[in-house]
Order: sequence, then structure tokens, then C-alpha cells
Amino acid sequence: MKSAAPSAGESVTGRGASITRAYEEIRDLIVYGRLAPGTRIIESDIAVHLGVSRTPVRSALHRLQQEGYITAVDRAKERRLVVAPLTQSDALELFLMVGQLEGLAARLAAEQPATDRAALVTQMRALNGDLASAGRSVPSVPSRFFELDMAFHRSYVVAAAGPRLLALHEAIKPQAERYTRLYVNSLVDEIGKSVTEHEEINRAIEMGDPEAAEKAVEANWRNAANRLAQVIDHHGERGRL
Repeated sequence: MKSAAPSAGESVTGRGASITRAYEEIRDLIVYGRLAPGTRIIESDIAVHLGVSRTPVRSALHRLQQEGYITAVDRAKERRLVVAPLTQSDALELFLMVGQLEGLAARLAAEQPATDRAALVTQMRALNGDLASAGRSVPSVPSRFFELDMAFHRSYVVAAAGPRLLALHEAIKPQAERYTRLYVNSLVDEIGKSVTEHEEINRAIEMGDPEAAEKAVEANWRNAANRLAQVIDHHGERGRL
């Protein structure tokens, strides 16, 4: 079946831009928790909220479903879309996947010339130092921890990853962010452990040891998954269907 031609005044480029905008805005609503886990997704309501037609929203929702941000459930003989729940098993899978992707980026970073590695590690140590300071501050600001941790990891990904790796990272990482943003208040006491693990990453990249850099990043994410699992076990999963 042939796809419908663009309507009068609507270009393919314009339609593509509308889909991209709808996708990004809906994804942000989910990642930032403004659409809570388990919330029903009503296409017409989303279209009104974004100020666009239902066509780009439908395409955006299809992509978000493929990527795991939303899921379909059958209720009373009706198929509904809902924001994907936050569960221990899903968190473990996502964190390990991010660890693999970022581990590869760290390996590539450790293979860069010494001058490039030195500049990168200087940046990473500054971010990790700020994270350590934030962990000692009273009162604590959990959102600050989150932003500094994100910046630390993104620094070596951006510095070394190619376009394919970056695209995969951009697709997966925000899904892991959903967990960190929601449970960050309960992870404050674990900041010191993250800082120590980050320094292992710094040293490996500084020494130009690709294998050690990759393993250090994977260990950091694996440990983060275990810490998060304990928090979820205590506070409960969110939006389980």
C-alpha cells in the first residue's frame, strides 16, 4: 500500500520535523517524570498538549513504543498505550546496556593520543571533584548530583564515540535516566562510592589502558544497578501493570 502524499501546504520535511518534535517532547515528558510510569497515553490529549495534529503524535508514539518508553496493554478487550513501568529487572537490563556502550566509549577514549587524554581527564576530574563536594554539602541537592554524574559520563562518550555509538547511546541513556531522576533522593548516600569508581575510570584513561577503562566503566554501571535495585526494593517499583 502506498503512503499518503503530503497534504496541500505540508512538505515531507515539515512533517518529519513535526514527528521529531513530537517524539522529543513526549520522550522528555516521560524521562522527566511528567508522565508517570503506568500513565495511560491518549493520542488526542497529547496532540492538544503539544499543539500538533494526531498524525505526528501517532508516529512518535510508535517510535517510543519500539524504544521501550511506552508499552501496550490489553484492558477489557481494549488495547491501550501506557508509559512503561519502572521495575528492577528493566533497570538492571538498561544499566548493563549503558555500561556496555559507555565502556566501549571509554576504551576508545583511552586509545586517544596522550595530550587528548590529559585534557579529557582534567575535565573529568574537575566534574568528579564537584560531585564529591556536592556529596559533602549540607543540605544536599540531589538534582545537582544527577547533573554532575551525567556530565562526567557524557564527557568521555562525546570525546571518543563515533556517530553510530553516539546514536545508540542517545537512544538508551535517557531510559536509564528515568530511574535515576525518580530515585535520586534515595541514592544521595551512595555518592562517595560513585566518586571512587569514577576515579578508577579517570586513571585508566589517563594511563592509556583501554581494557581497564572499559572494565572500570562497566563495573561502575553494574554497581550502580545493584545500588538502585536496593532502593527499588525498599521503595517499590513504579507503574507496574
